[in-house]
Amino acid sequence: MLLLTFAAVLLAAVLVSALAKRTILSTAVLFLVAGFVLGPDTTGVLDVRADSPIVGTLAELALFAVLFTDGMRVGWADLRSAWQLPGRALGWGLPLTLLVTAVAAHYVAGLGWPEALLIGAILAPTDPVFAAALVGNDKVPARLRHLLNVESGVNDGLALPFVIVFLAVAAGSDDLHLGELGLEVALGLVVGVVIPVGAILLERSRFFSASTAYEPLNGVAIGLLVLGVAQATHANLFLAAFAAGITVATFGPRQRAAFEHFGENIAELFKLAALLVFGALISLEFLAEISWTGWIFAVLAIFVARPVALWLSFLRSGLDLREQAAAMWFGPKGFASVVYGLLVLESGILAANEIFHLVALTIVMSILLHSSTDVVVARAFDEEAETPAWHGVLRRRVRAVVRR
Repeated sequence: MLLLTFAAVLLAAVLVSALAKRTILSTAVLFLVAGFVLGPDTTGVLDVRADSPIVGTLAELALFAVLFTDGMRVGWADLRSAWQLPGRALGWGLPLTLLVTAVAAHYVAGLGWPEALLIGAILAPTDPVFAAALVGNDKVPARLRHLLNVESGVNDGLALPFVIVFLAVAAGSDDLHLGELGLEVALGLVVGVVIPVGAILLERSRFFSASTAYEPLNGVAIGLLVLGVAQATHANLFLAAFAAGITVATFGPRQRAAFEHFGENIAELFKLAALLVFGALISLEFLAEISWTGWIFAVLAIFVARPVALWLSFLRSGLDLREQAAAMWFGPKGFASVVYGLLVLESGILAANEIFHLVALTIVMSILLHSSTDVVVARAFDEEAETPAWHGVLRRRVRAVVRR
């Protein structure tokens, strides 16, 4: 039933995608709402629970695919190009957002500091899907589009180490476990660098060459090999995926270009499937279980944490107020936060259920708010959209009268 539902909702999303691109309608919201309506605690069409095997498997594969494709967007050449504003957002904005969110989680939601820092790390990344109307609009200043695109492409991977460490601390790991965690992280980075470099060098040798038809599959082969080796060696899958994407983007621009469109489509399918499952885990009863302090926390996480963090990050940056306001608002919580929340739910830590409730509420509010305002904000940068046709006609007639 899950496959049938996903196929039906995917077809509906394809059919309305052109409309969604120019209106407040969002295909991501379509999957979220479909999951909510068809979930086990609403209509019961989908029998998906937090402990269902499909939830963990899908979350793992989806995050691996997304981090791999995100890494391919940010080779070292991309990071060196116009890095100042993205550098401020990532170097200052990301940790400040994490800290402000953690403070709200501790003092408002009542979580302990390890759990508060964990939820701060989970909600710190942003999702480019919900800012697509800005990033893809030529009327929006290029530096703002570059800022949002690079930031959202990198911060999923940058937030991951914080999620891993704070989750280990919240679980009460001792020094031995933390040592094992460090080995897992280091192995992930090694696997993510060595395998892509080896594959690229083999293709460049005089003994091997990929045909045009098979070139897009080179990225798939590298990704699957990284996934398989990481699982076999107990390396961290997600850091391996992100490191592999960056490595391909840095050392294999041709492989990157061949895989880019194909890879993004694969990652998008995984994203939408994860949103459908995520929506199925939410119900009116689920939301009713959240205390009023939890609702206040969600509001603060959206309306205060990122705006304050980016306002401080962009002091004396030269970014004008309108661009700065757009960047401060468009910090949508999306796919990475969904999967990190699911990973915490599966971890079994004492506060896992409470953290997941707060994360889920914040993500739902963010998806609804940001996906319905991206087109509106984008139009604010379009002078033609700002000025109605009748206004231009009236202005020309007034000028003609004055000349007479």
